[in-house]
Amino acid sequence: MSAAAPWGRASAPDWARAEPLPISDGEYSRFQRLVRQEAGISLTDAKRSLLVGRLTRRLRELGLSSFEAYYQLVERSADEQVYMLDCLSTNETHFFREPQHFHFLCERVFPAWRAAAAAGARSRQLRVWSAACSTGEEPFSLAMLLCEHFPAAEGWRVEVLATDLSTRVLRAAEAATWPIARARDIPQAYLQRYMLEGTGPHAGQMRASAPLRECIRWARLNLVQQPWPALGEFDLVFCRNVLMYFDTECKAQVVRRLLQHLVPGGHFFVGHAESLLGLQVGVVPLAPTIYGRAASAG
Repeated sequence: MSAAAPWGRASAPDWARAEPLPISDGEYSRFQRLVRQEAGISLTDAKRSLLVGRLTRRLRELGLSSFEAYYQLVERSADEQVYMLDCLSTNETHFFREPQHFHFLCERVFPAWRAAAAAGARSRQLRVWSAACSTGEEPFSLAMLLCEHFPAAEGWRVEVLATDLSTRVLRAAEAATWPIARARDIPQAYLQRYMLEGTGPHAGQMRASAPLRECIRWARLNLVQQPWPALGEFDLVFCRNVLMYFDTECKAQVVRRLLQHLVPGGHFFVGHAESLLGLQVGVVPLAPTIYGRAASAG
């Protein structure tokens, strides 16, 4: 990696532990319904301690002594509702996660794109959507891969839309800065070409290069709420490791809407622990966790 001038550090809330506050069965049920309604996330009874643990600190910060008081606040404050959903979101990720997806692209998709472009059957603009981008590792992995295989010098244009429910992780993602330990998941050639190494007060960190950052557009998007903004169509849609938090009805609704933004012949990717089997959403399985939109879908 090449050296770079220091940059500002990405900030995130301090999630230090606080003594949990009690929550009644009725209070927890109300939060379950609210979170399901607003974010599609199904909180089972087994997630009760997770909710209490993640929200107790927020209650302390606000000077609230009960979950009932916090629920009333969330009901009347849209900003606080966003903050609550941030707290409850799970954002585990890393670079080039689930490598079989990237191998599939290199071996089966990219050659077809090149051939189609050479024949004048498709444009040289590539649009990809990372629909649950977390702290940015997924969209930056996609941007590195695409820029490597479809360089601007050959007339290609790469655009990655990165969205997430959580404003907290979007701030971190847009800062494009990670501990240097995350570099272990990035191929060496990509690391040298697309990442910058911090110096001085930023030693031990890396940051995505400016040309790579310019490929990505960031936006907060709640996959469950309607309407979505005008997004256009995409060659690839990645929605990995988020559908597992939805119940069957919500999952099917979200997938149908995502597929409406997939170009004919495009590809849809889900996480390794997820499947669309039995959802009746109009997809054709191409490989494990990889789908195409059926001709009659949308």
